[in-house]
Amino acid sequence: MNAGAEKTENLETAISLIHRASGLGATIVSLPETWTYMGDSDGTRDAGESIPGPTTDRHAEVARQHRIWLHGGSVFETAPGEPRVFNSTVVFDPDGSLIAKYRKIHLFDVSIGGDVLSQESATVAPGDELVVVDAGGVRLGLTICYDLRFPETYRLLALQGAEVIAVPAAFHSHTGKDHWEVLLRARAIENQIFMLAANACGSHPNGWKSHGRSMIVDPWGVVLSTAGDGPGVSIAECDLETLSRIRRELPSLANRRPDAYQWTQDAAVIS
Repeated sequence: MNAGAEKTENLETAISLIHRASGLGATIVSLPETWTYMGDSDGTRDAGESIPGPTTDRHAEVARQHRIWLHGGSVFETAPGEPRVFNSTVVFDPDGSLIAKYRKIHLFDVSIGGDVLSQESATVAPGDELVVVDAGGVRLGLTICYDLRFPETYRLLALQGAEVIAVPAAFHSHTGKDHWEVLLRARAIENQIFMLAANACGSHPNGWKSHGRSMIVDPWGVVLSTAGDGPGVSIAECDLETLSRIRRELPSLANRRPDAYQWTQDAAVIS
């Protein structure tokens, strides 16, 4: 999606793309990061809402209509007692029931030359819990955008049984051209999982420029499907037997030796 600052327009665009994905035969559908609002940061709080709320109610409705598992990308969530919002992702089952919610843990506070300047923590509060959910017999792990740069997150999700990990994103074009596909394939290979990566695309009213190139990657690191630079739908079949075979033949997860490289407090702090 190329989301703008108007939530109503963004919602209708998202629903039309979900309809299209369902028509192509998708049983699990994923949206990108903060697709409800990509306007100025001053409007972030006003763009937020509770979960459940009006936007997630529409999620539930469309999941029920198409009998799909709907991973709702991420939206800005308000919560009592928190002046900032959370960057939260949700999952709905084919009955329209909300079965999981994950709040983005790693916030994008960076300054890369004069090209990328972001202080996400100024308006967004961090989450503190990893989430894996059963989506119709598929163990689905939940992450969001910048989480992709923290491999321990994906390893822990894999050890908790994740077979597919969703990473909705608004990955910037400056870093995306060099890092997006590389990181997705690396996380897939090292954890022997499918990566379901819906990325925003194009320029947004807040001055952000998203890389696009949404893709689905298999546990061998093969890109099964890639979207282009504009709005659209990318679809692929994820064969869980492929995942099982790869884990049997190249059992890197089983061959781990965590006793030999336990974290220490000194090693965990880098300044």
